[in-house]
Amino acid sequence: MEHTDNKGESTVKEKPKKRKKLAMPDTYIIVAFIVLVVAGLTWFIPPGTYDYEEININGSMKKIPVDGTFHYLDASEANPTGVLAYFKSLYTGCVDAADIIFVIFICAGTFGILVKTGAFHAGIGSVLRKMGNKDILLVPILMTVFALGSSLFGMLSEFYGFIPLMVGLGIAMGYDAMYGFAIIALGEYVGFMGATLNPYTVGVAQKIAGVPIYSATGFRIFALVCFILASSAYVIVYGKRLKKNPQLSVVYGEKSIHAFNMEELDQYKMNFKAVLIILDVLATLGILMYGMMKLGWGYGELSGLFLVMSMIAAGIDRWTPNRWVDEFIAGVKTILWGGMLTGVAKAIVVVMEDAHIKDTIIFGLSNGLNGLPSVVSAQTMLVAQTVLNFFIPSGSGQAAATMPIMAPLADMLGVSRQVACLAFQFGDGLSNLVWPTCGCVIICALGGISIQKWWKWFMPLAGILFVMQMALIALAMLMGL
Repeated sequence: MEHTDNKGESTVKEKPKKRKKLAMPDTYIIVAFIVLVVAGLTWFIPPGTYDYEEININGSMKKIPVDGTFHYLDASEANPTGVLAYFKSLYTGCVDAADIIFVIFICAGTFGILVKTGAFHAGIGSVLRKMGNKDILLVPILMTVFALGSSLFGMLSEFYGFIPLMVGLGIAMGYDAMYGFAIIALGEYVGFMGATLNPYTVGVAQKIAGVPIYSATGFRIFALVCFILASSAYVIVYGKRLKKNPQLSVVYGEKSIHAFNMEELDQYKMNFKAVLIILDVLATLGILMYGMMKLGWGYGELSGLFLVMSMIAAGIDRWTPNRWVDEFIAGVKTILWGGMLTGVAKAIVVVMEDAHIKDTIIFGLSNGLNGLPSVVSAQTMLVAQTVLNFFIPSGSGQAAATMPIMAPLADMLGVSRQVACLAFQFGDGLSNLVWPTCGCVIICALGGISIQKWWKWFMPLAGILFVMQMALIALAMLMGL
């Protein structure tokens, strides 16, 4: 638009320049920055350690710290992370996490093959046609199944094979990848939050704390039901929003590596070949669960079983060996980003252990609870355990490292040891879905879900669940548990 200035000359009014939106950093950059922050802390947090003793906990020998023995290490033993050590930690993290990285690769390759056979399309299409408009019932039903596996038996990696199936199911039902992924992700870790007979968390924590093993199970069942109801409602509400407006999807416009839609499902029929392949999958998952729970199997057996499963499926579908290799490599390529991220996140733990600051952090957090009223102390224990799971990303490991300190500390603060165990259980379970050092990175990689998108979708629910945990801790105090 033209206008005249004071001298009568025509000038052209310039349009204001649009500000460029700041691009969200890639997840690799975010995680690498967290490693850098922890590396910086190694220059300020003095190294220290507890004295440790090895004891038998539920048939397994574990090293646990002895309360009251913490001492700072000599300055000569300090090992702050330098520039080269920082970059080396990224490599070491990938080496230390090699087992789970290759599990992720093998899962992606084998399930990529299974999807290409068309058996999943036929099976899921058949289920959805029978469900009709009642597919919403799958949310609480399936979430409860996964939660019970975690709550009762500590099942986690046993469910890895179901993650691609659930992602594909969510998309096939007309929702999105996050919908299906959330059902299994929340189910697994809600089960850890509301653990009832979980031998790796409740069993270890109560044994160390000196309270009767699996006591207060009724209260834990109540907590589990509350967590499942809240999580199911959150997923169902999200699904209803997607039905009204698909653009509200947190992963809108992104193609999932496990996707298949309703149009594709209609092209496949549940024939004899599809039935055989599905039976192959179910038999493999059944053998895997039995082996991990009863025979002490690990990632090696899981990987071997999945390779055999995919070869049998390819044989049923009359593939050539060359096609099996081509499709396997194609599947691995889709998950390379997420698999390597697991190793980069492991560098956080590598830096802390090399600098000997983990025990110092535990000592500092436990000392910070002294002098607080018992009601406040119980809540701060929950906060402390939630924070500590960032540094000790293992349920049984965190129980073994913190309960020998937290249990006697609870006595001094007027908090029962049972409540101290609850605080550990709640803090460990919820933060597993948040901290990049924990399992959320692994399951996001398996589901082909960006950890950033997961955080964006999950954090409102995390706030709700944390408030519920605080309320349950207060109720446990009021009941005198």
